[in-house]
Amino acid sequence: MHLLFATSIVPDGALASGYEIANAAIIAALRRAGARVTVIGFTWPGKPASDPQNTIVLGAVEVRTESASSLQKLGWVAKAMLSGLTFASVKLRVVSDSEVRAAVERAGPFDGYVLNSVQFAGAFERLFGDRPSIFVAHNVEHRSAKENAAAAGSLFQRLLFRREARLLKAMEERLCRRARFVFTLAEEDRSALGVASDDRSAVLPLVTCAEAPVQNETRRIDCDAALIGTWTWQPNRIGLDWFLENVVPHLKADFRVRIAGGVPSGVSAAHPGVEFVGRVPDAQAFVRSAAVIPLISTAGSGVQLKTIETFELGLPSVATSHSLRGIDHRPVNCVVTDDPVAFAGALEAAAADIRDVDGSAFHHRQVKALDAAIRHGLKKLGSLRQEVFA
Repeated sequence: MHLLFATSIVPDGALASGYEIANAAIIAALRRAGARVTVIGFTWPGKPASDPQNTIVLGAVEVRTESASSLQKLGWVAKAMLSGLTFASVKLRVVSDSEVRAAVERAGPFDGYVLNSVQFAGAFERLFGDRPSIFVAHNVEHRSAKENAAAAGSLFQRLLFRREARLLKAMEERLCRRARFVFTLAEEDRSALGVASDDRSAVLPLVTCAEAPVQNETRRIDCDAALIGTWTWQPNRIGLDWFLENVVPHLKADFRVRIAGGVPSGVSAAHPGVEFVGRVPDAQAFVRSAAVIPLISTAGSGVQLKTIETFELGLPSVATSHSLRGIDHRPVNCVVTDDPVAFAGALEAAAADIRDVDGSAFHHRQVKALDAAIRHGLKKLGSLRQEVFA
């Protein structure tokens, strides 16, 4: 079976975001199931595709809102309003339908599409009805847009997010309706998208790396707690605000928290132990330097890749219940609470008595379940050889 994996940004090997980590895991699982996968989409500027022989590049795009100029943002908004597309999809309309169609035809004969999230599929929605498709819903995007609207700081932003929510809801309904099968990254997302039947959907348990992390060295602890993320992404920002405003004030003054990643302007903390360190050269080394990892998601859908990575590394953690969505197994060194005072207390207790565990069992369990779900979905697509599933 030959599948065309249509995505906004093609893999470049960097795995710099949760979206890219998820894509790598899904593509690898499709190939393990016996499918030939050709990826089509855009690259980040200056970052070539990591697998050029199996990738069709439509061009380079910079779609990160936080790095765009005010003029560029206004241009995207105007183009979205005129075209009826979402803000995220309109950023990809730098090539025409005919150019994308020509690129698809150059891929050679193939059996179906894997429509990876709503951004690319929404930008070129009319092009993907000629073959059967699988839709990969990384999130329930319309729900995230509603949450973003509720948390927006201005009327203009609220109106934009409400518009996104309305358009995304209709788009997700169309993509799910047309798809032979739907993959989600969290169990609750199946019901939210109206595809809860096992004949219509399955959950993809994810991993952050091909092999289970092997940690032979004793950890050197440089801080009590460490967080890393793309804080300019609104669902992550909501969780960070919750942590800084509700949890941090209950931490002891000498409790050291380091926060890595790009932070929007206006984010600060009065606590003397909180340090914003910006981008770090090695994300895994950064989190391993902390006694405990706060998993602070309070908004959004899909799965938290930082939670999965923490469990794979066997690191102690304190998690909100929302941070565990899409994860069936919780290690013994993870404490779950949504109460800010209890969260702070659990962080201090974990930092005072560090308990690492072997994360390889969690990784192996995730891979086994991921491969089973992929095989089930490809069966529903109906074209893989029977021996693949023997």
